[in-house]
Amino acid sequence: MTAHHPTHRPAPTPSTRRFRVDKFAVPAHAVDEFVAQMKHLQRTLQAQPGCANAAVFTQLSGPGRFNVMTWVEWDDQASVDAAATVMQKRFASDGFDPKAFLQRLGVEADVGVYGEAT
Repeated sequence: MTAHHPTHRPAPTPSTRRFRVDKFAVPAHAVDEFVAQMKHLQRTLQAQPGCANAAVFTQLSGPGRFNVMTWVEWDDQASVDAAATVMQKRFASDGFDPKAFLQRLGVEADVGVYGEAT
């Protein structure tokens, strides 16, 4: 018999997994700085409990105006919520304002949390 650990969560299932998908229209002059910042943020997110995977993508082809995308796969909504709290505290301690960063670079964002379609 194994002892129950109070922070143990059930194994994630397709119905509990959450996917944070953020798409950005980044001006050409700002792509390098923007991608570097997104990679930095992704490394922090990957260290959070419940983060299954994270990546930053740049558009290689297609007519869409969004040329950078970030994607984070979470075990469940509780992991998403906990990571959001951690990131808000991190931004405050680092003096980083995400909205000001996007505005300074002229970036348009389309963000959301998704679940698998059933």
